[in-house]
Amino acid sequence: MGPMTETVRLTGYAHGGGCACKIPPGELEAVVAGLTGDRAPDGPGDLLVGLDDGDDAAVVRLSGGTAVVATADFFTPVVDDAYDWGRIAAANALSDVYAMGGRPVVAVNLLAWPRDLLPMELAAEVLRGGLDVAREAGCHVAGGHSVDDPEPKYGMAVTGIADPDRLLRNDRGRAGLPLTLTKPLGIGVLNSRHKATGEAFPHAVAAMTTLNRAASEAALAAGAECATDVTGFGLLGHLHKLARASGVTAVVDAAAVPYLDGARRALADGYVSGGTRRNLDWVRPHLDAGAATEDELLLLADAQTSGGLLVAGELPGHPVIGELVPDTGRTLKIR
Repeated sequence: MGPMTETVRLTGYAHGGGCACKIPPGELEAVVAGLTGDRAPDGPGDLLVGLDDGDDAAVVRLSGGTAVVATADFFTPVVDDAYDWGRIAAANALSDVYAMGGRPVVAVNLLAWPRDLLPMELAAEVLRGGLDVAREAGCHVAGGHSVDDPEPKYGMAVTGIADPDRLLRNDRGRAGLPLTLTKPLGIGVLNSRHKATGEAFPHAVAAMTTLNRAASEAALAAGAECATDVTGFGLLGHLHKLARASGVTAVVDAAAVPYLDGARRALADGYVSGGTRRNLDWVRPHLDAGAATEDELLLLADAQTSGGLLVAGELPGHPVIGELVPDTGRTLKIR
């Protein structure tokens, strides 16, 4: 790459970073309300997972004991390095398939690029990063779609397969099950610091580019039926959706939740995204915060990008951060 591509700060071209730029969950649910439809279309397969509970991907059962898993995910630059951004965005898109207990088969690129502002060599680096992570996942990448856009965005639409009788769904939680988290939190506040200062956090990039494949396989092997991934709505937001869909209350042991090095310092220094604050505002009416401080709640609501899986069940090698209990009238409780 030439000197220009080496000095561009991609995050400076984005109004928000990564999954923190998602439409707020409350607004999104209002938009999609009523779109589920009462009548199935004339076509192959049975819809097993759709819009109803806001799960991570759509699942359609076909004949022959196979289910198709479909998802799409894209976002603005979360880091300045183009190749790393491509890797992160691909891992994040693939995660939705893993969160359903599926295996990705083929992906197509989704690219928006300000071609008059940023060199196309950088776009090629973004696509190369996505391709490398997809290859690591054993997933084909076959084309895609691109548009000229004032703000760069990248992601993938991914199609996978799963056993329809062994899905991981967000509406299958049961009281008495422990809650396991497979990646530490704090990605959001570290990315906010990176966007503001240019300071690099390689350990955050490593977390975001780690596939959730092993965690998904471990969850299925452990007999888990309920899971979701922790992304833009934060741990509390995604856990609220899981508990609401399952008709239970989720209890979080705040002291057991792991964080990336530097996350608490980034929070203390004020690097909190608007998306994180909106996440907390959304769940607050459903939350028994106990003695948790506002800072603790902000970390628990931190908008993650390519976070880990949250599994109703115990997985060896990963921390148990709480449990599901019978419905107390609120979906979330901090202890």
